[in-house]
Amino acid sequence: MAHFDIVMPKMGESIEEATITKWFVNEGDKVVEDDVLLEIATDKVDSEIPSPVEGVVKKVLFQQDDTVAVGTVIAVIDTGGDGPSDDDQPAEKEILEDSSGNAPGDVSDPVPSPQNETVVAAEEAASSLSSKTDEGRFYSPLVRKIAGEEGVTQQELDSIDGSGLNGRVQKKDILNYIENRTKPSDSSANVAREKPAPAPQKPKVDVVTADGDEVVEMSRMRKLIAAHMINSKQTSAHVTNMLEVDVTNVVNWRNRVKDEFLAKQGQKLTYLPVFMEATVKALREYPMINASVDGDKIVIHKNINLGIAVSLEDNNLIVPNIKNADQLNLNGLASSLNTTAAAARSNKLGPDDISGGTFTITNFGTFKNDIGTPIINQPEVAILAVGAIKKKPAVLETSDGDVIAIRHKMWLSLTYDHRIIDGALGGAFLKSLGDTIESFDTSRSI
Repeated sequence: MAHFDIVMPKMGESIEEATITKWFVNEGDKVVEDDVLLEIATDKVDSEIPSPVEGVVKKVLFQQDDTVAVGTVIAVIDTGGDGPSDDDQPAEKEILEDSSGNAPGDVSDPVPSPQNETVVAAEEAASSLSSKTDEGRFYSPLVRKIAGEEGVTQQELDSIDGSGLNGRVQKKDILNYIENRTKPSDSSANVAREKPAPAPQKPKVDVVTADGDEVVEMSRMRKLIAAHMINSKQTSAHVTNMLEVDVTNVVNWRNRVKDEFLAKQGQKLTYLPVFMEATVKALREYPMINASVDGDKIVIHKNINLGIAVSLEDNNLIVPNIKNADQLNLNGLASSLNTTAAAARSNKLGPDDISGGTFTITNFGTFKNDIGTPIINQPEVAILAVGAIKKKPAVLETSDGDVIAIRHKMWLSLTYDHRIIDGALGGAFLKSLGDTIESFDTSRSI
């Protein structure tokens, strides 16, 4: 009987492996095309994988919580019809070698069999894995989950010798480390003399609970957010500059054109696209803000991929980005913003939508907050927070002297990485951004 191999899909350009979080089928189950087989998770997004064929689930090769390289066969579906049966197939280990002991693709085996082609593809996918992300060494979601639950610090993770490809830390490696770190051997003194001791474990905070307290397990996304935030604070030297700007021109213009925009575009016009446009202009003027740090090198990005923090209904946060935002006009930014936010809230983002960002904007004003100090979205080097717009009395200089008038004011907060951005550069960028917003042309059309 013919069979169809289900392989771990590549969920984006930078995604090289994924963790199986749930199987919806068991061996022997019948499936039709588009039935959901399993759910997988990457460091970016969760996705459901449908069946591309109709048949019977013959084999499930990996279990829940297993982390699998893209391109690897994870299940086999018997589609019926003509073709070799599973009994005619060599065992899994035998596929890797022919009768002469040579691996497929060796000179002595110039024509690999069709069964071997699947394994060769999987091996090639696995061999292309990198043990590092943009921030440094790569750790799978499962390893990070175990580390978080057991209080293993980032420094401890970095000290573990991995047994996986390119020295990657696998599940067994971290479990072995956790077991042995509380059970030092008799020769620990000799080991300490041979290599530096790992960083001290972060002390566990004792939480006292009382009757009526509710204990809620963190969701997977919340755990990833927590790890991402801690990693950012441990990676970058955070500094925040703040500037209050007069946005009266922007408010008056939006009030004049918002109905026309809705009629033409079929979408609401918020203030944020105006601030996004001004941010892009400032990033062009100060390209060092649109950068990343790679070891002792600075990567200045050519494209401006503008990340927008989106609050979800479950109180979690996700940061999709608008690719090549510098190539969009105000209408294009507004449309992209609305589309991206809607996709985020309906769980329709793809891995590429939330990877590759170069600068992020977060809107505190949505919650009527004035000022905040956001955490940098690694591997970026700066993030902008936009506060609430409020009416305030302000002193205006006129030809007849100073007057007090009611103006619309807003706070901008720029958090930047002091490793490569000094106060002069951060301040100049923020001042340029504020000047652009304050001088907004109220006569422009949409």
